[in-house]
Amino acid sequence: PLFSNQLQKDLEEVKELLTKATRKRVRDVLVAEKQKLELEIKNQPPPKPKDVAEEEKSSLGGYTVKINNYGWDQSDKFVKIYISLNGVQKLPAENVQVNFTERSFDLLVKNLNGKNYTMTFNNLLKPISVEGSSRKIKTDMILVMCKKKREEKWDCLTQVEKESKEKEKAAYDTADPSEGLMNILKKMYAEGDDEMKRTINKAWVESREKQYKGDIPMDI
Repeated sequence: PLFSNQLQKDLEEVKELLTKATRKRVRDVLVAEKQKLELEIKNQPPPKPKDVAEEEKSSLGGYTVKINNYGWDQSDKFVKIYISLNGVQKLPAENVQVNFTERSFDLLVKNLNGKNYTMTFNNLLKPISVEGSSRKIKTDMILVMCKKKREEKWDCLTQVEKESKEKEKAAYDTADPSEGLMNILKKMYAEGDDEMKRTINKAWVESREKQYKGDIPMDI
């Protein structure tokens, strides 16, 4: 805009000079300059609309809180996420926005008791239908409805949860069952009272004796 104002001023001055110029050569130069300036002004890019995201930020006001608590369940067709927010039903509906993609959604609640609230779920376990998904505002609660692309059971909400569950399971399931038994015995021995320790020692000695006699081939 500043550059455009300068061009406008130059043009006005050229026009002013034209009214005073009497020499043809001077007039020709001024006319050429006038046309050049008019073309430059015409070709100026229109003022850019304010970046939408920037506008959103400036209209937010207050400070933004990340929501971490939620509950969820599912039906054949939907995964439902329940988010508790006191007084959310009093807000204008457009203050509660949810953007869905095939594997994510993010929620923005604007200006609830002077604060904004956000929640983002990336890497959903399975794809969802953007068109079929929606949100409902209830008393002190938002319900986010993610429409499943395929009617199948979800074991958890996100890929990350699935991976951490698998790691936990792998830690419990040791490949060698005797190793698992040994770990349990060691734990019982460490935490047990004298009676427990005596019982484990006795069992240990007996199993060793049997092993030496060839009754138990497996080394426990």
